[in-house]
Amino acid sequence: MRIDVVTIFPRYLDPLQESLPGKAIRAGIVDLHVHDLRDWTHDVHRSVDDAPYGGGPGMVMLAEPLEKAIRAAKARVPDVPARVIYLSPQGARLDHRKVIELAQLPRMVLLCGRYEAVDERL
Repeated sequence: MRIDVVTIFPRYLDPLQESLPGKAIRAGIVDLHVHDLRDWTHDVHRSVDDAPYGGGPGMVMLAEPLEKAIRAAKARVPDVPARVIYLSPQGARLDHRKVIELAQLPRMVLLCGRYEAVDERL
């Protein structure tokens, strides 16, 4: 299974090289690729957030860099379909049943949430 992770904190995932996840990666069971969302920004500050389009409280992750990051991750292996999953505390609970379901996928692109949400235009 190939897993692409899009995050603004790529080094947070370094510990996945240890213990059981590390064994799965070394054995070729999991093919893990971590992508820094800031690589798809264009401004000097490498901004990934802004006020919500149309107004509202808090900050949201910008649609443009997220869309570019997702497209780039999918393009790395274009012949294998990838399910894009947005990780958020507001989402459905990740329980054992869901993990078993996701383990059957050939590929996932995980978007690590931050701020209030993701720009809904994405």
